[in-house]
Amino acid sequence: MKTLLLIRHAKSSWEDAGTRDFDRSLNKRGLKDANEMAVRLSSRIDTIDALITSPALRAKTTAEIFLATYKMKHDQLITEQELYLAPAYFFEQLISGIDNRFNTVAVFSHNPGITDFVNTLTAAVKTDNVPTCGIFAVKADIDSWKNFAAATKELLLYDYPKLHS
Repeated sequence: MKTLLLIRHAKSSWEDAGTRDFDRSLNKRGLKDANEMAVRLSSRIDTIDALITSPALRAKTTAEIFLATYKMKHDQLITEQELYLAPAYFFEQLISGIDNRFNTVAVFSHNPGITDFVNTLTAAVKTDNVPTCGIFAVKADIDSWKNFAAATKELLLYDYPKLHS
């Protein structure tokens, strides 16, 4: 059994118009939401074997907050350059190459790619927009990540900060 968590980065700051998109940090709400969502997720999913993140500051910071909440080791955080503004098809490529010793993996990325990919996974949820710090989780009855694309996925959860506010 493999479990995939897709997590959009938390709310980023637009305070400094001169900051490159890649270098935008989380704003105050983003930091609060990332901490809250990491705790909420930890009450539903006990362990995560690896976190794979876009190198963009807002995504990496979000992933680091989850890393700390789960008390994971820093080497369990993997940076994947191509997740920065990745199109939906890249997620499938990435997932097929995940090390099979990892059973539960979280991928941190950006819109519109993450929303587009989420909409290909299950008929249970279709969304126009995965909100910032939204978490979409599915499980597949497979032994190898290379079989994920063809596998039937079961929705485990779809949660985001404003869902319970």
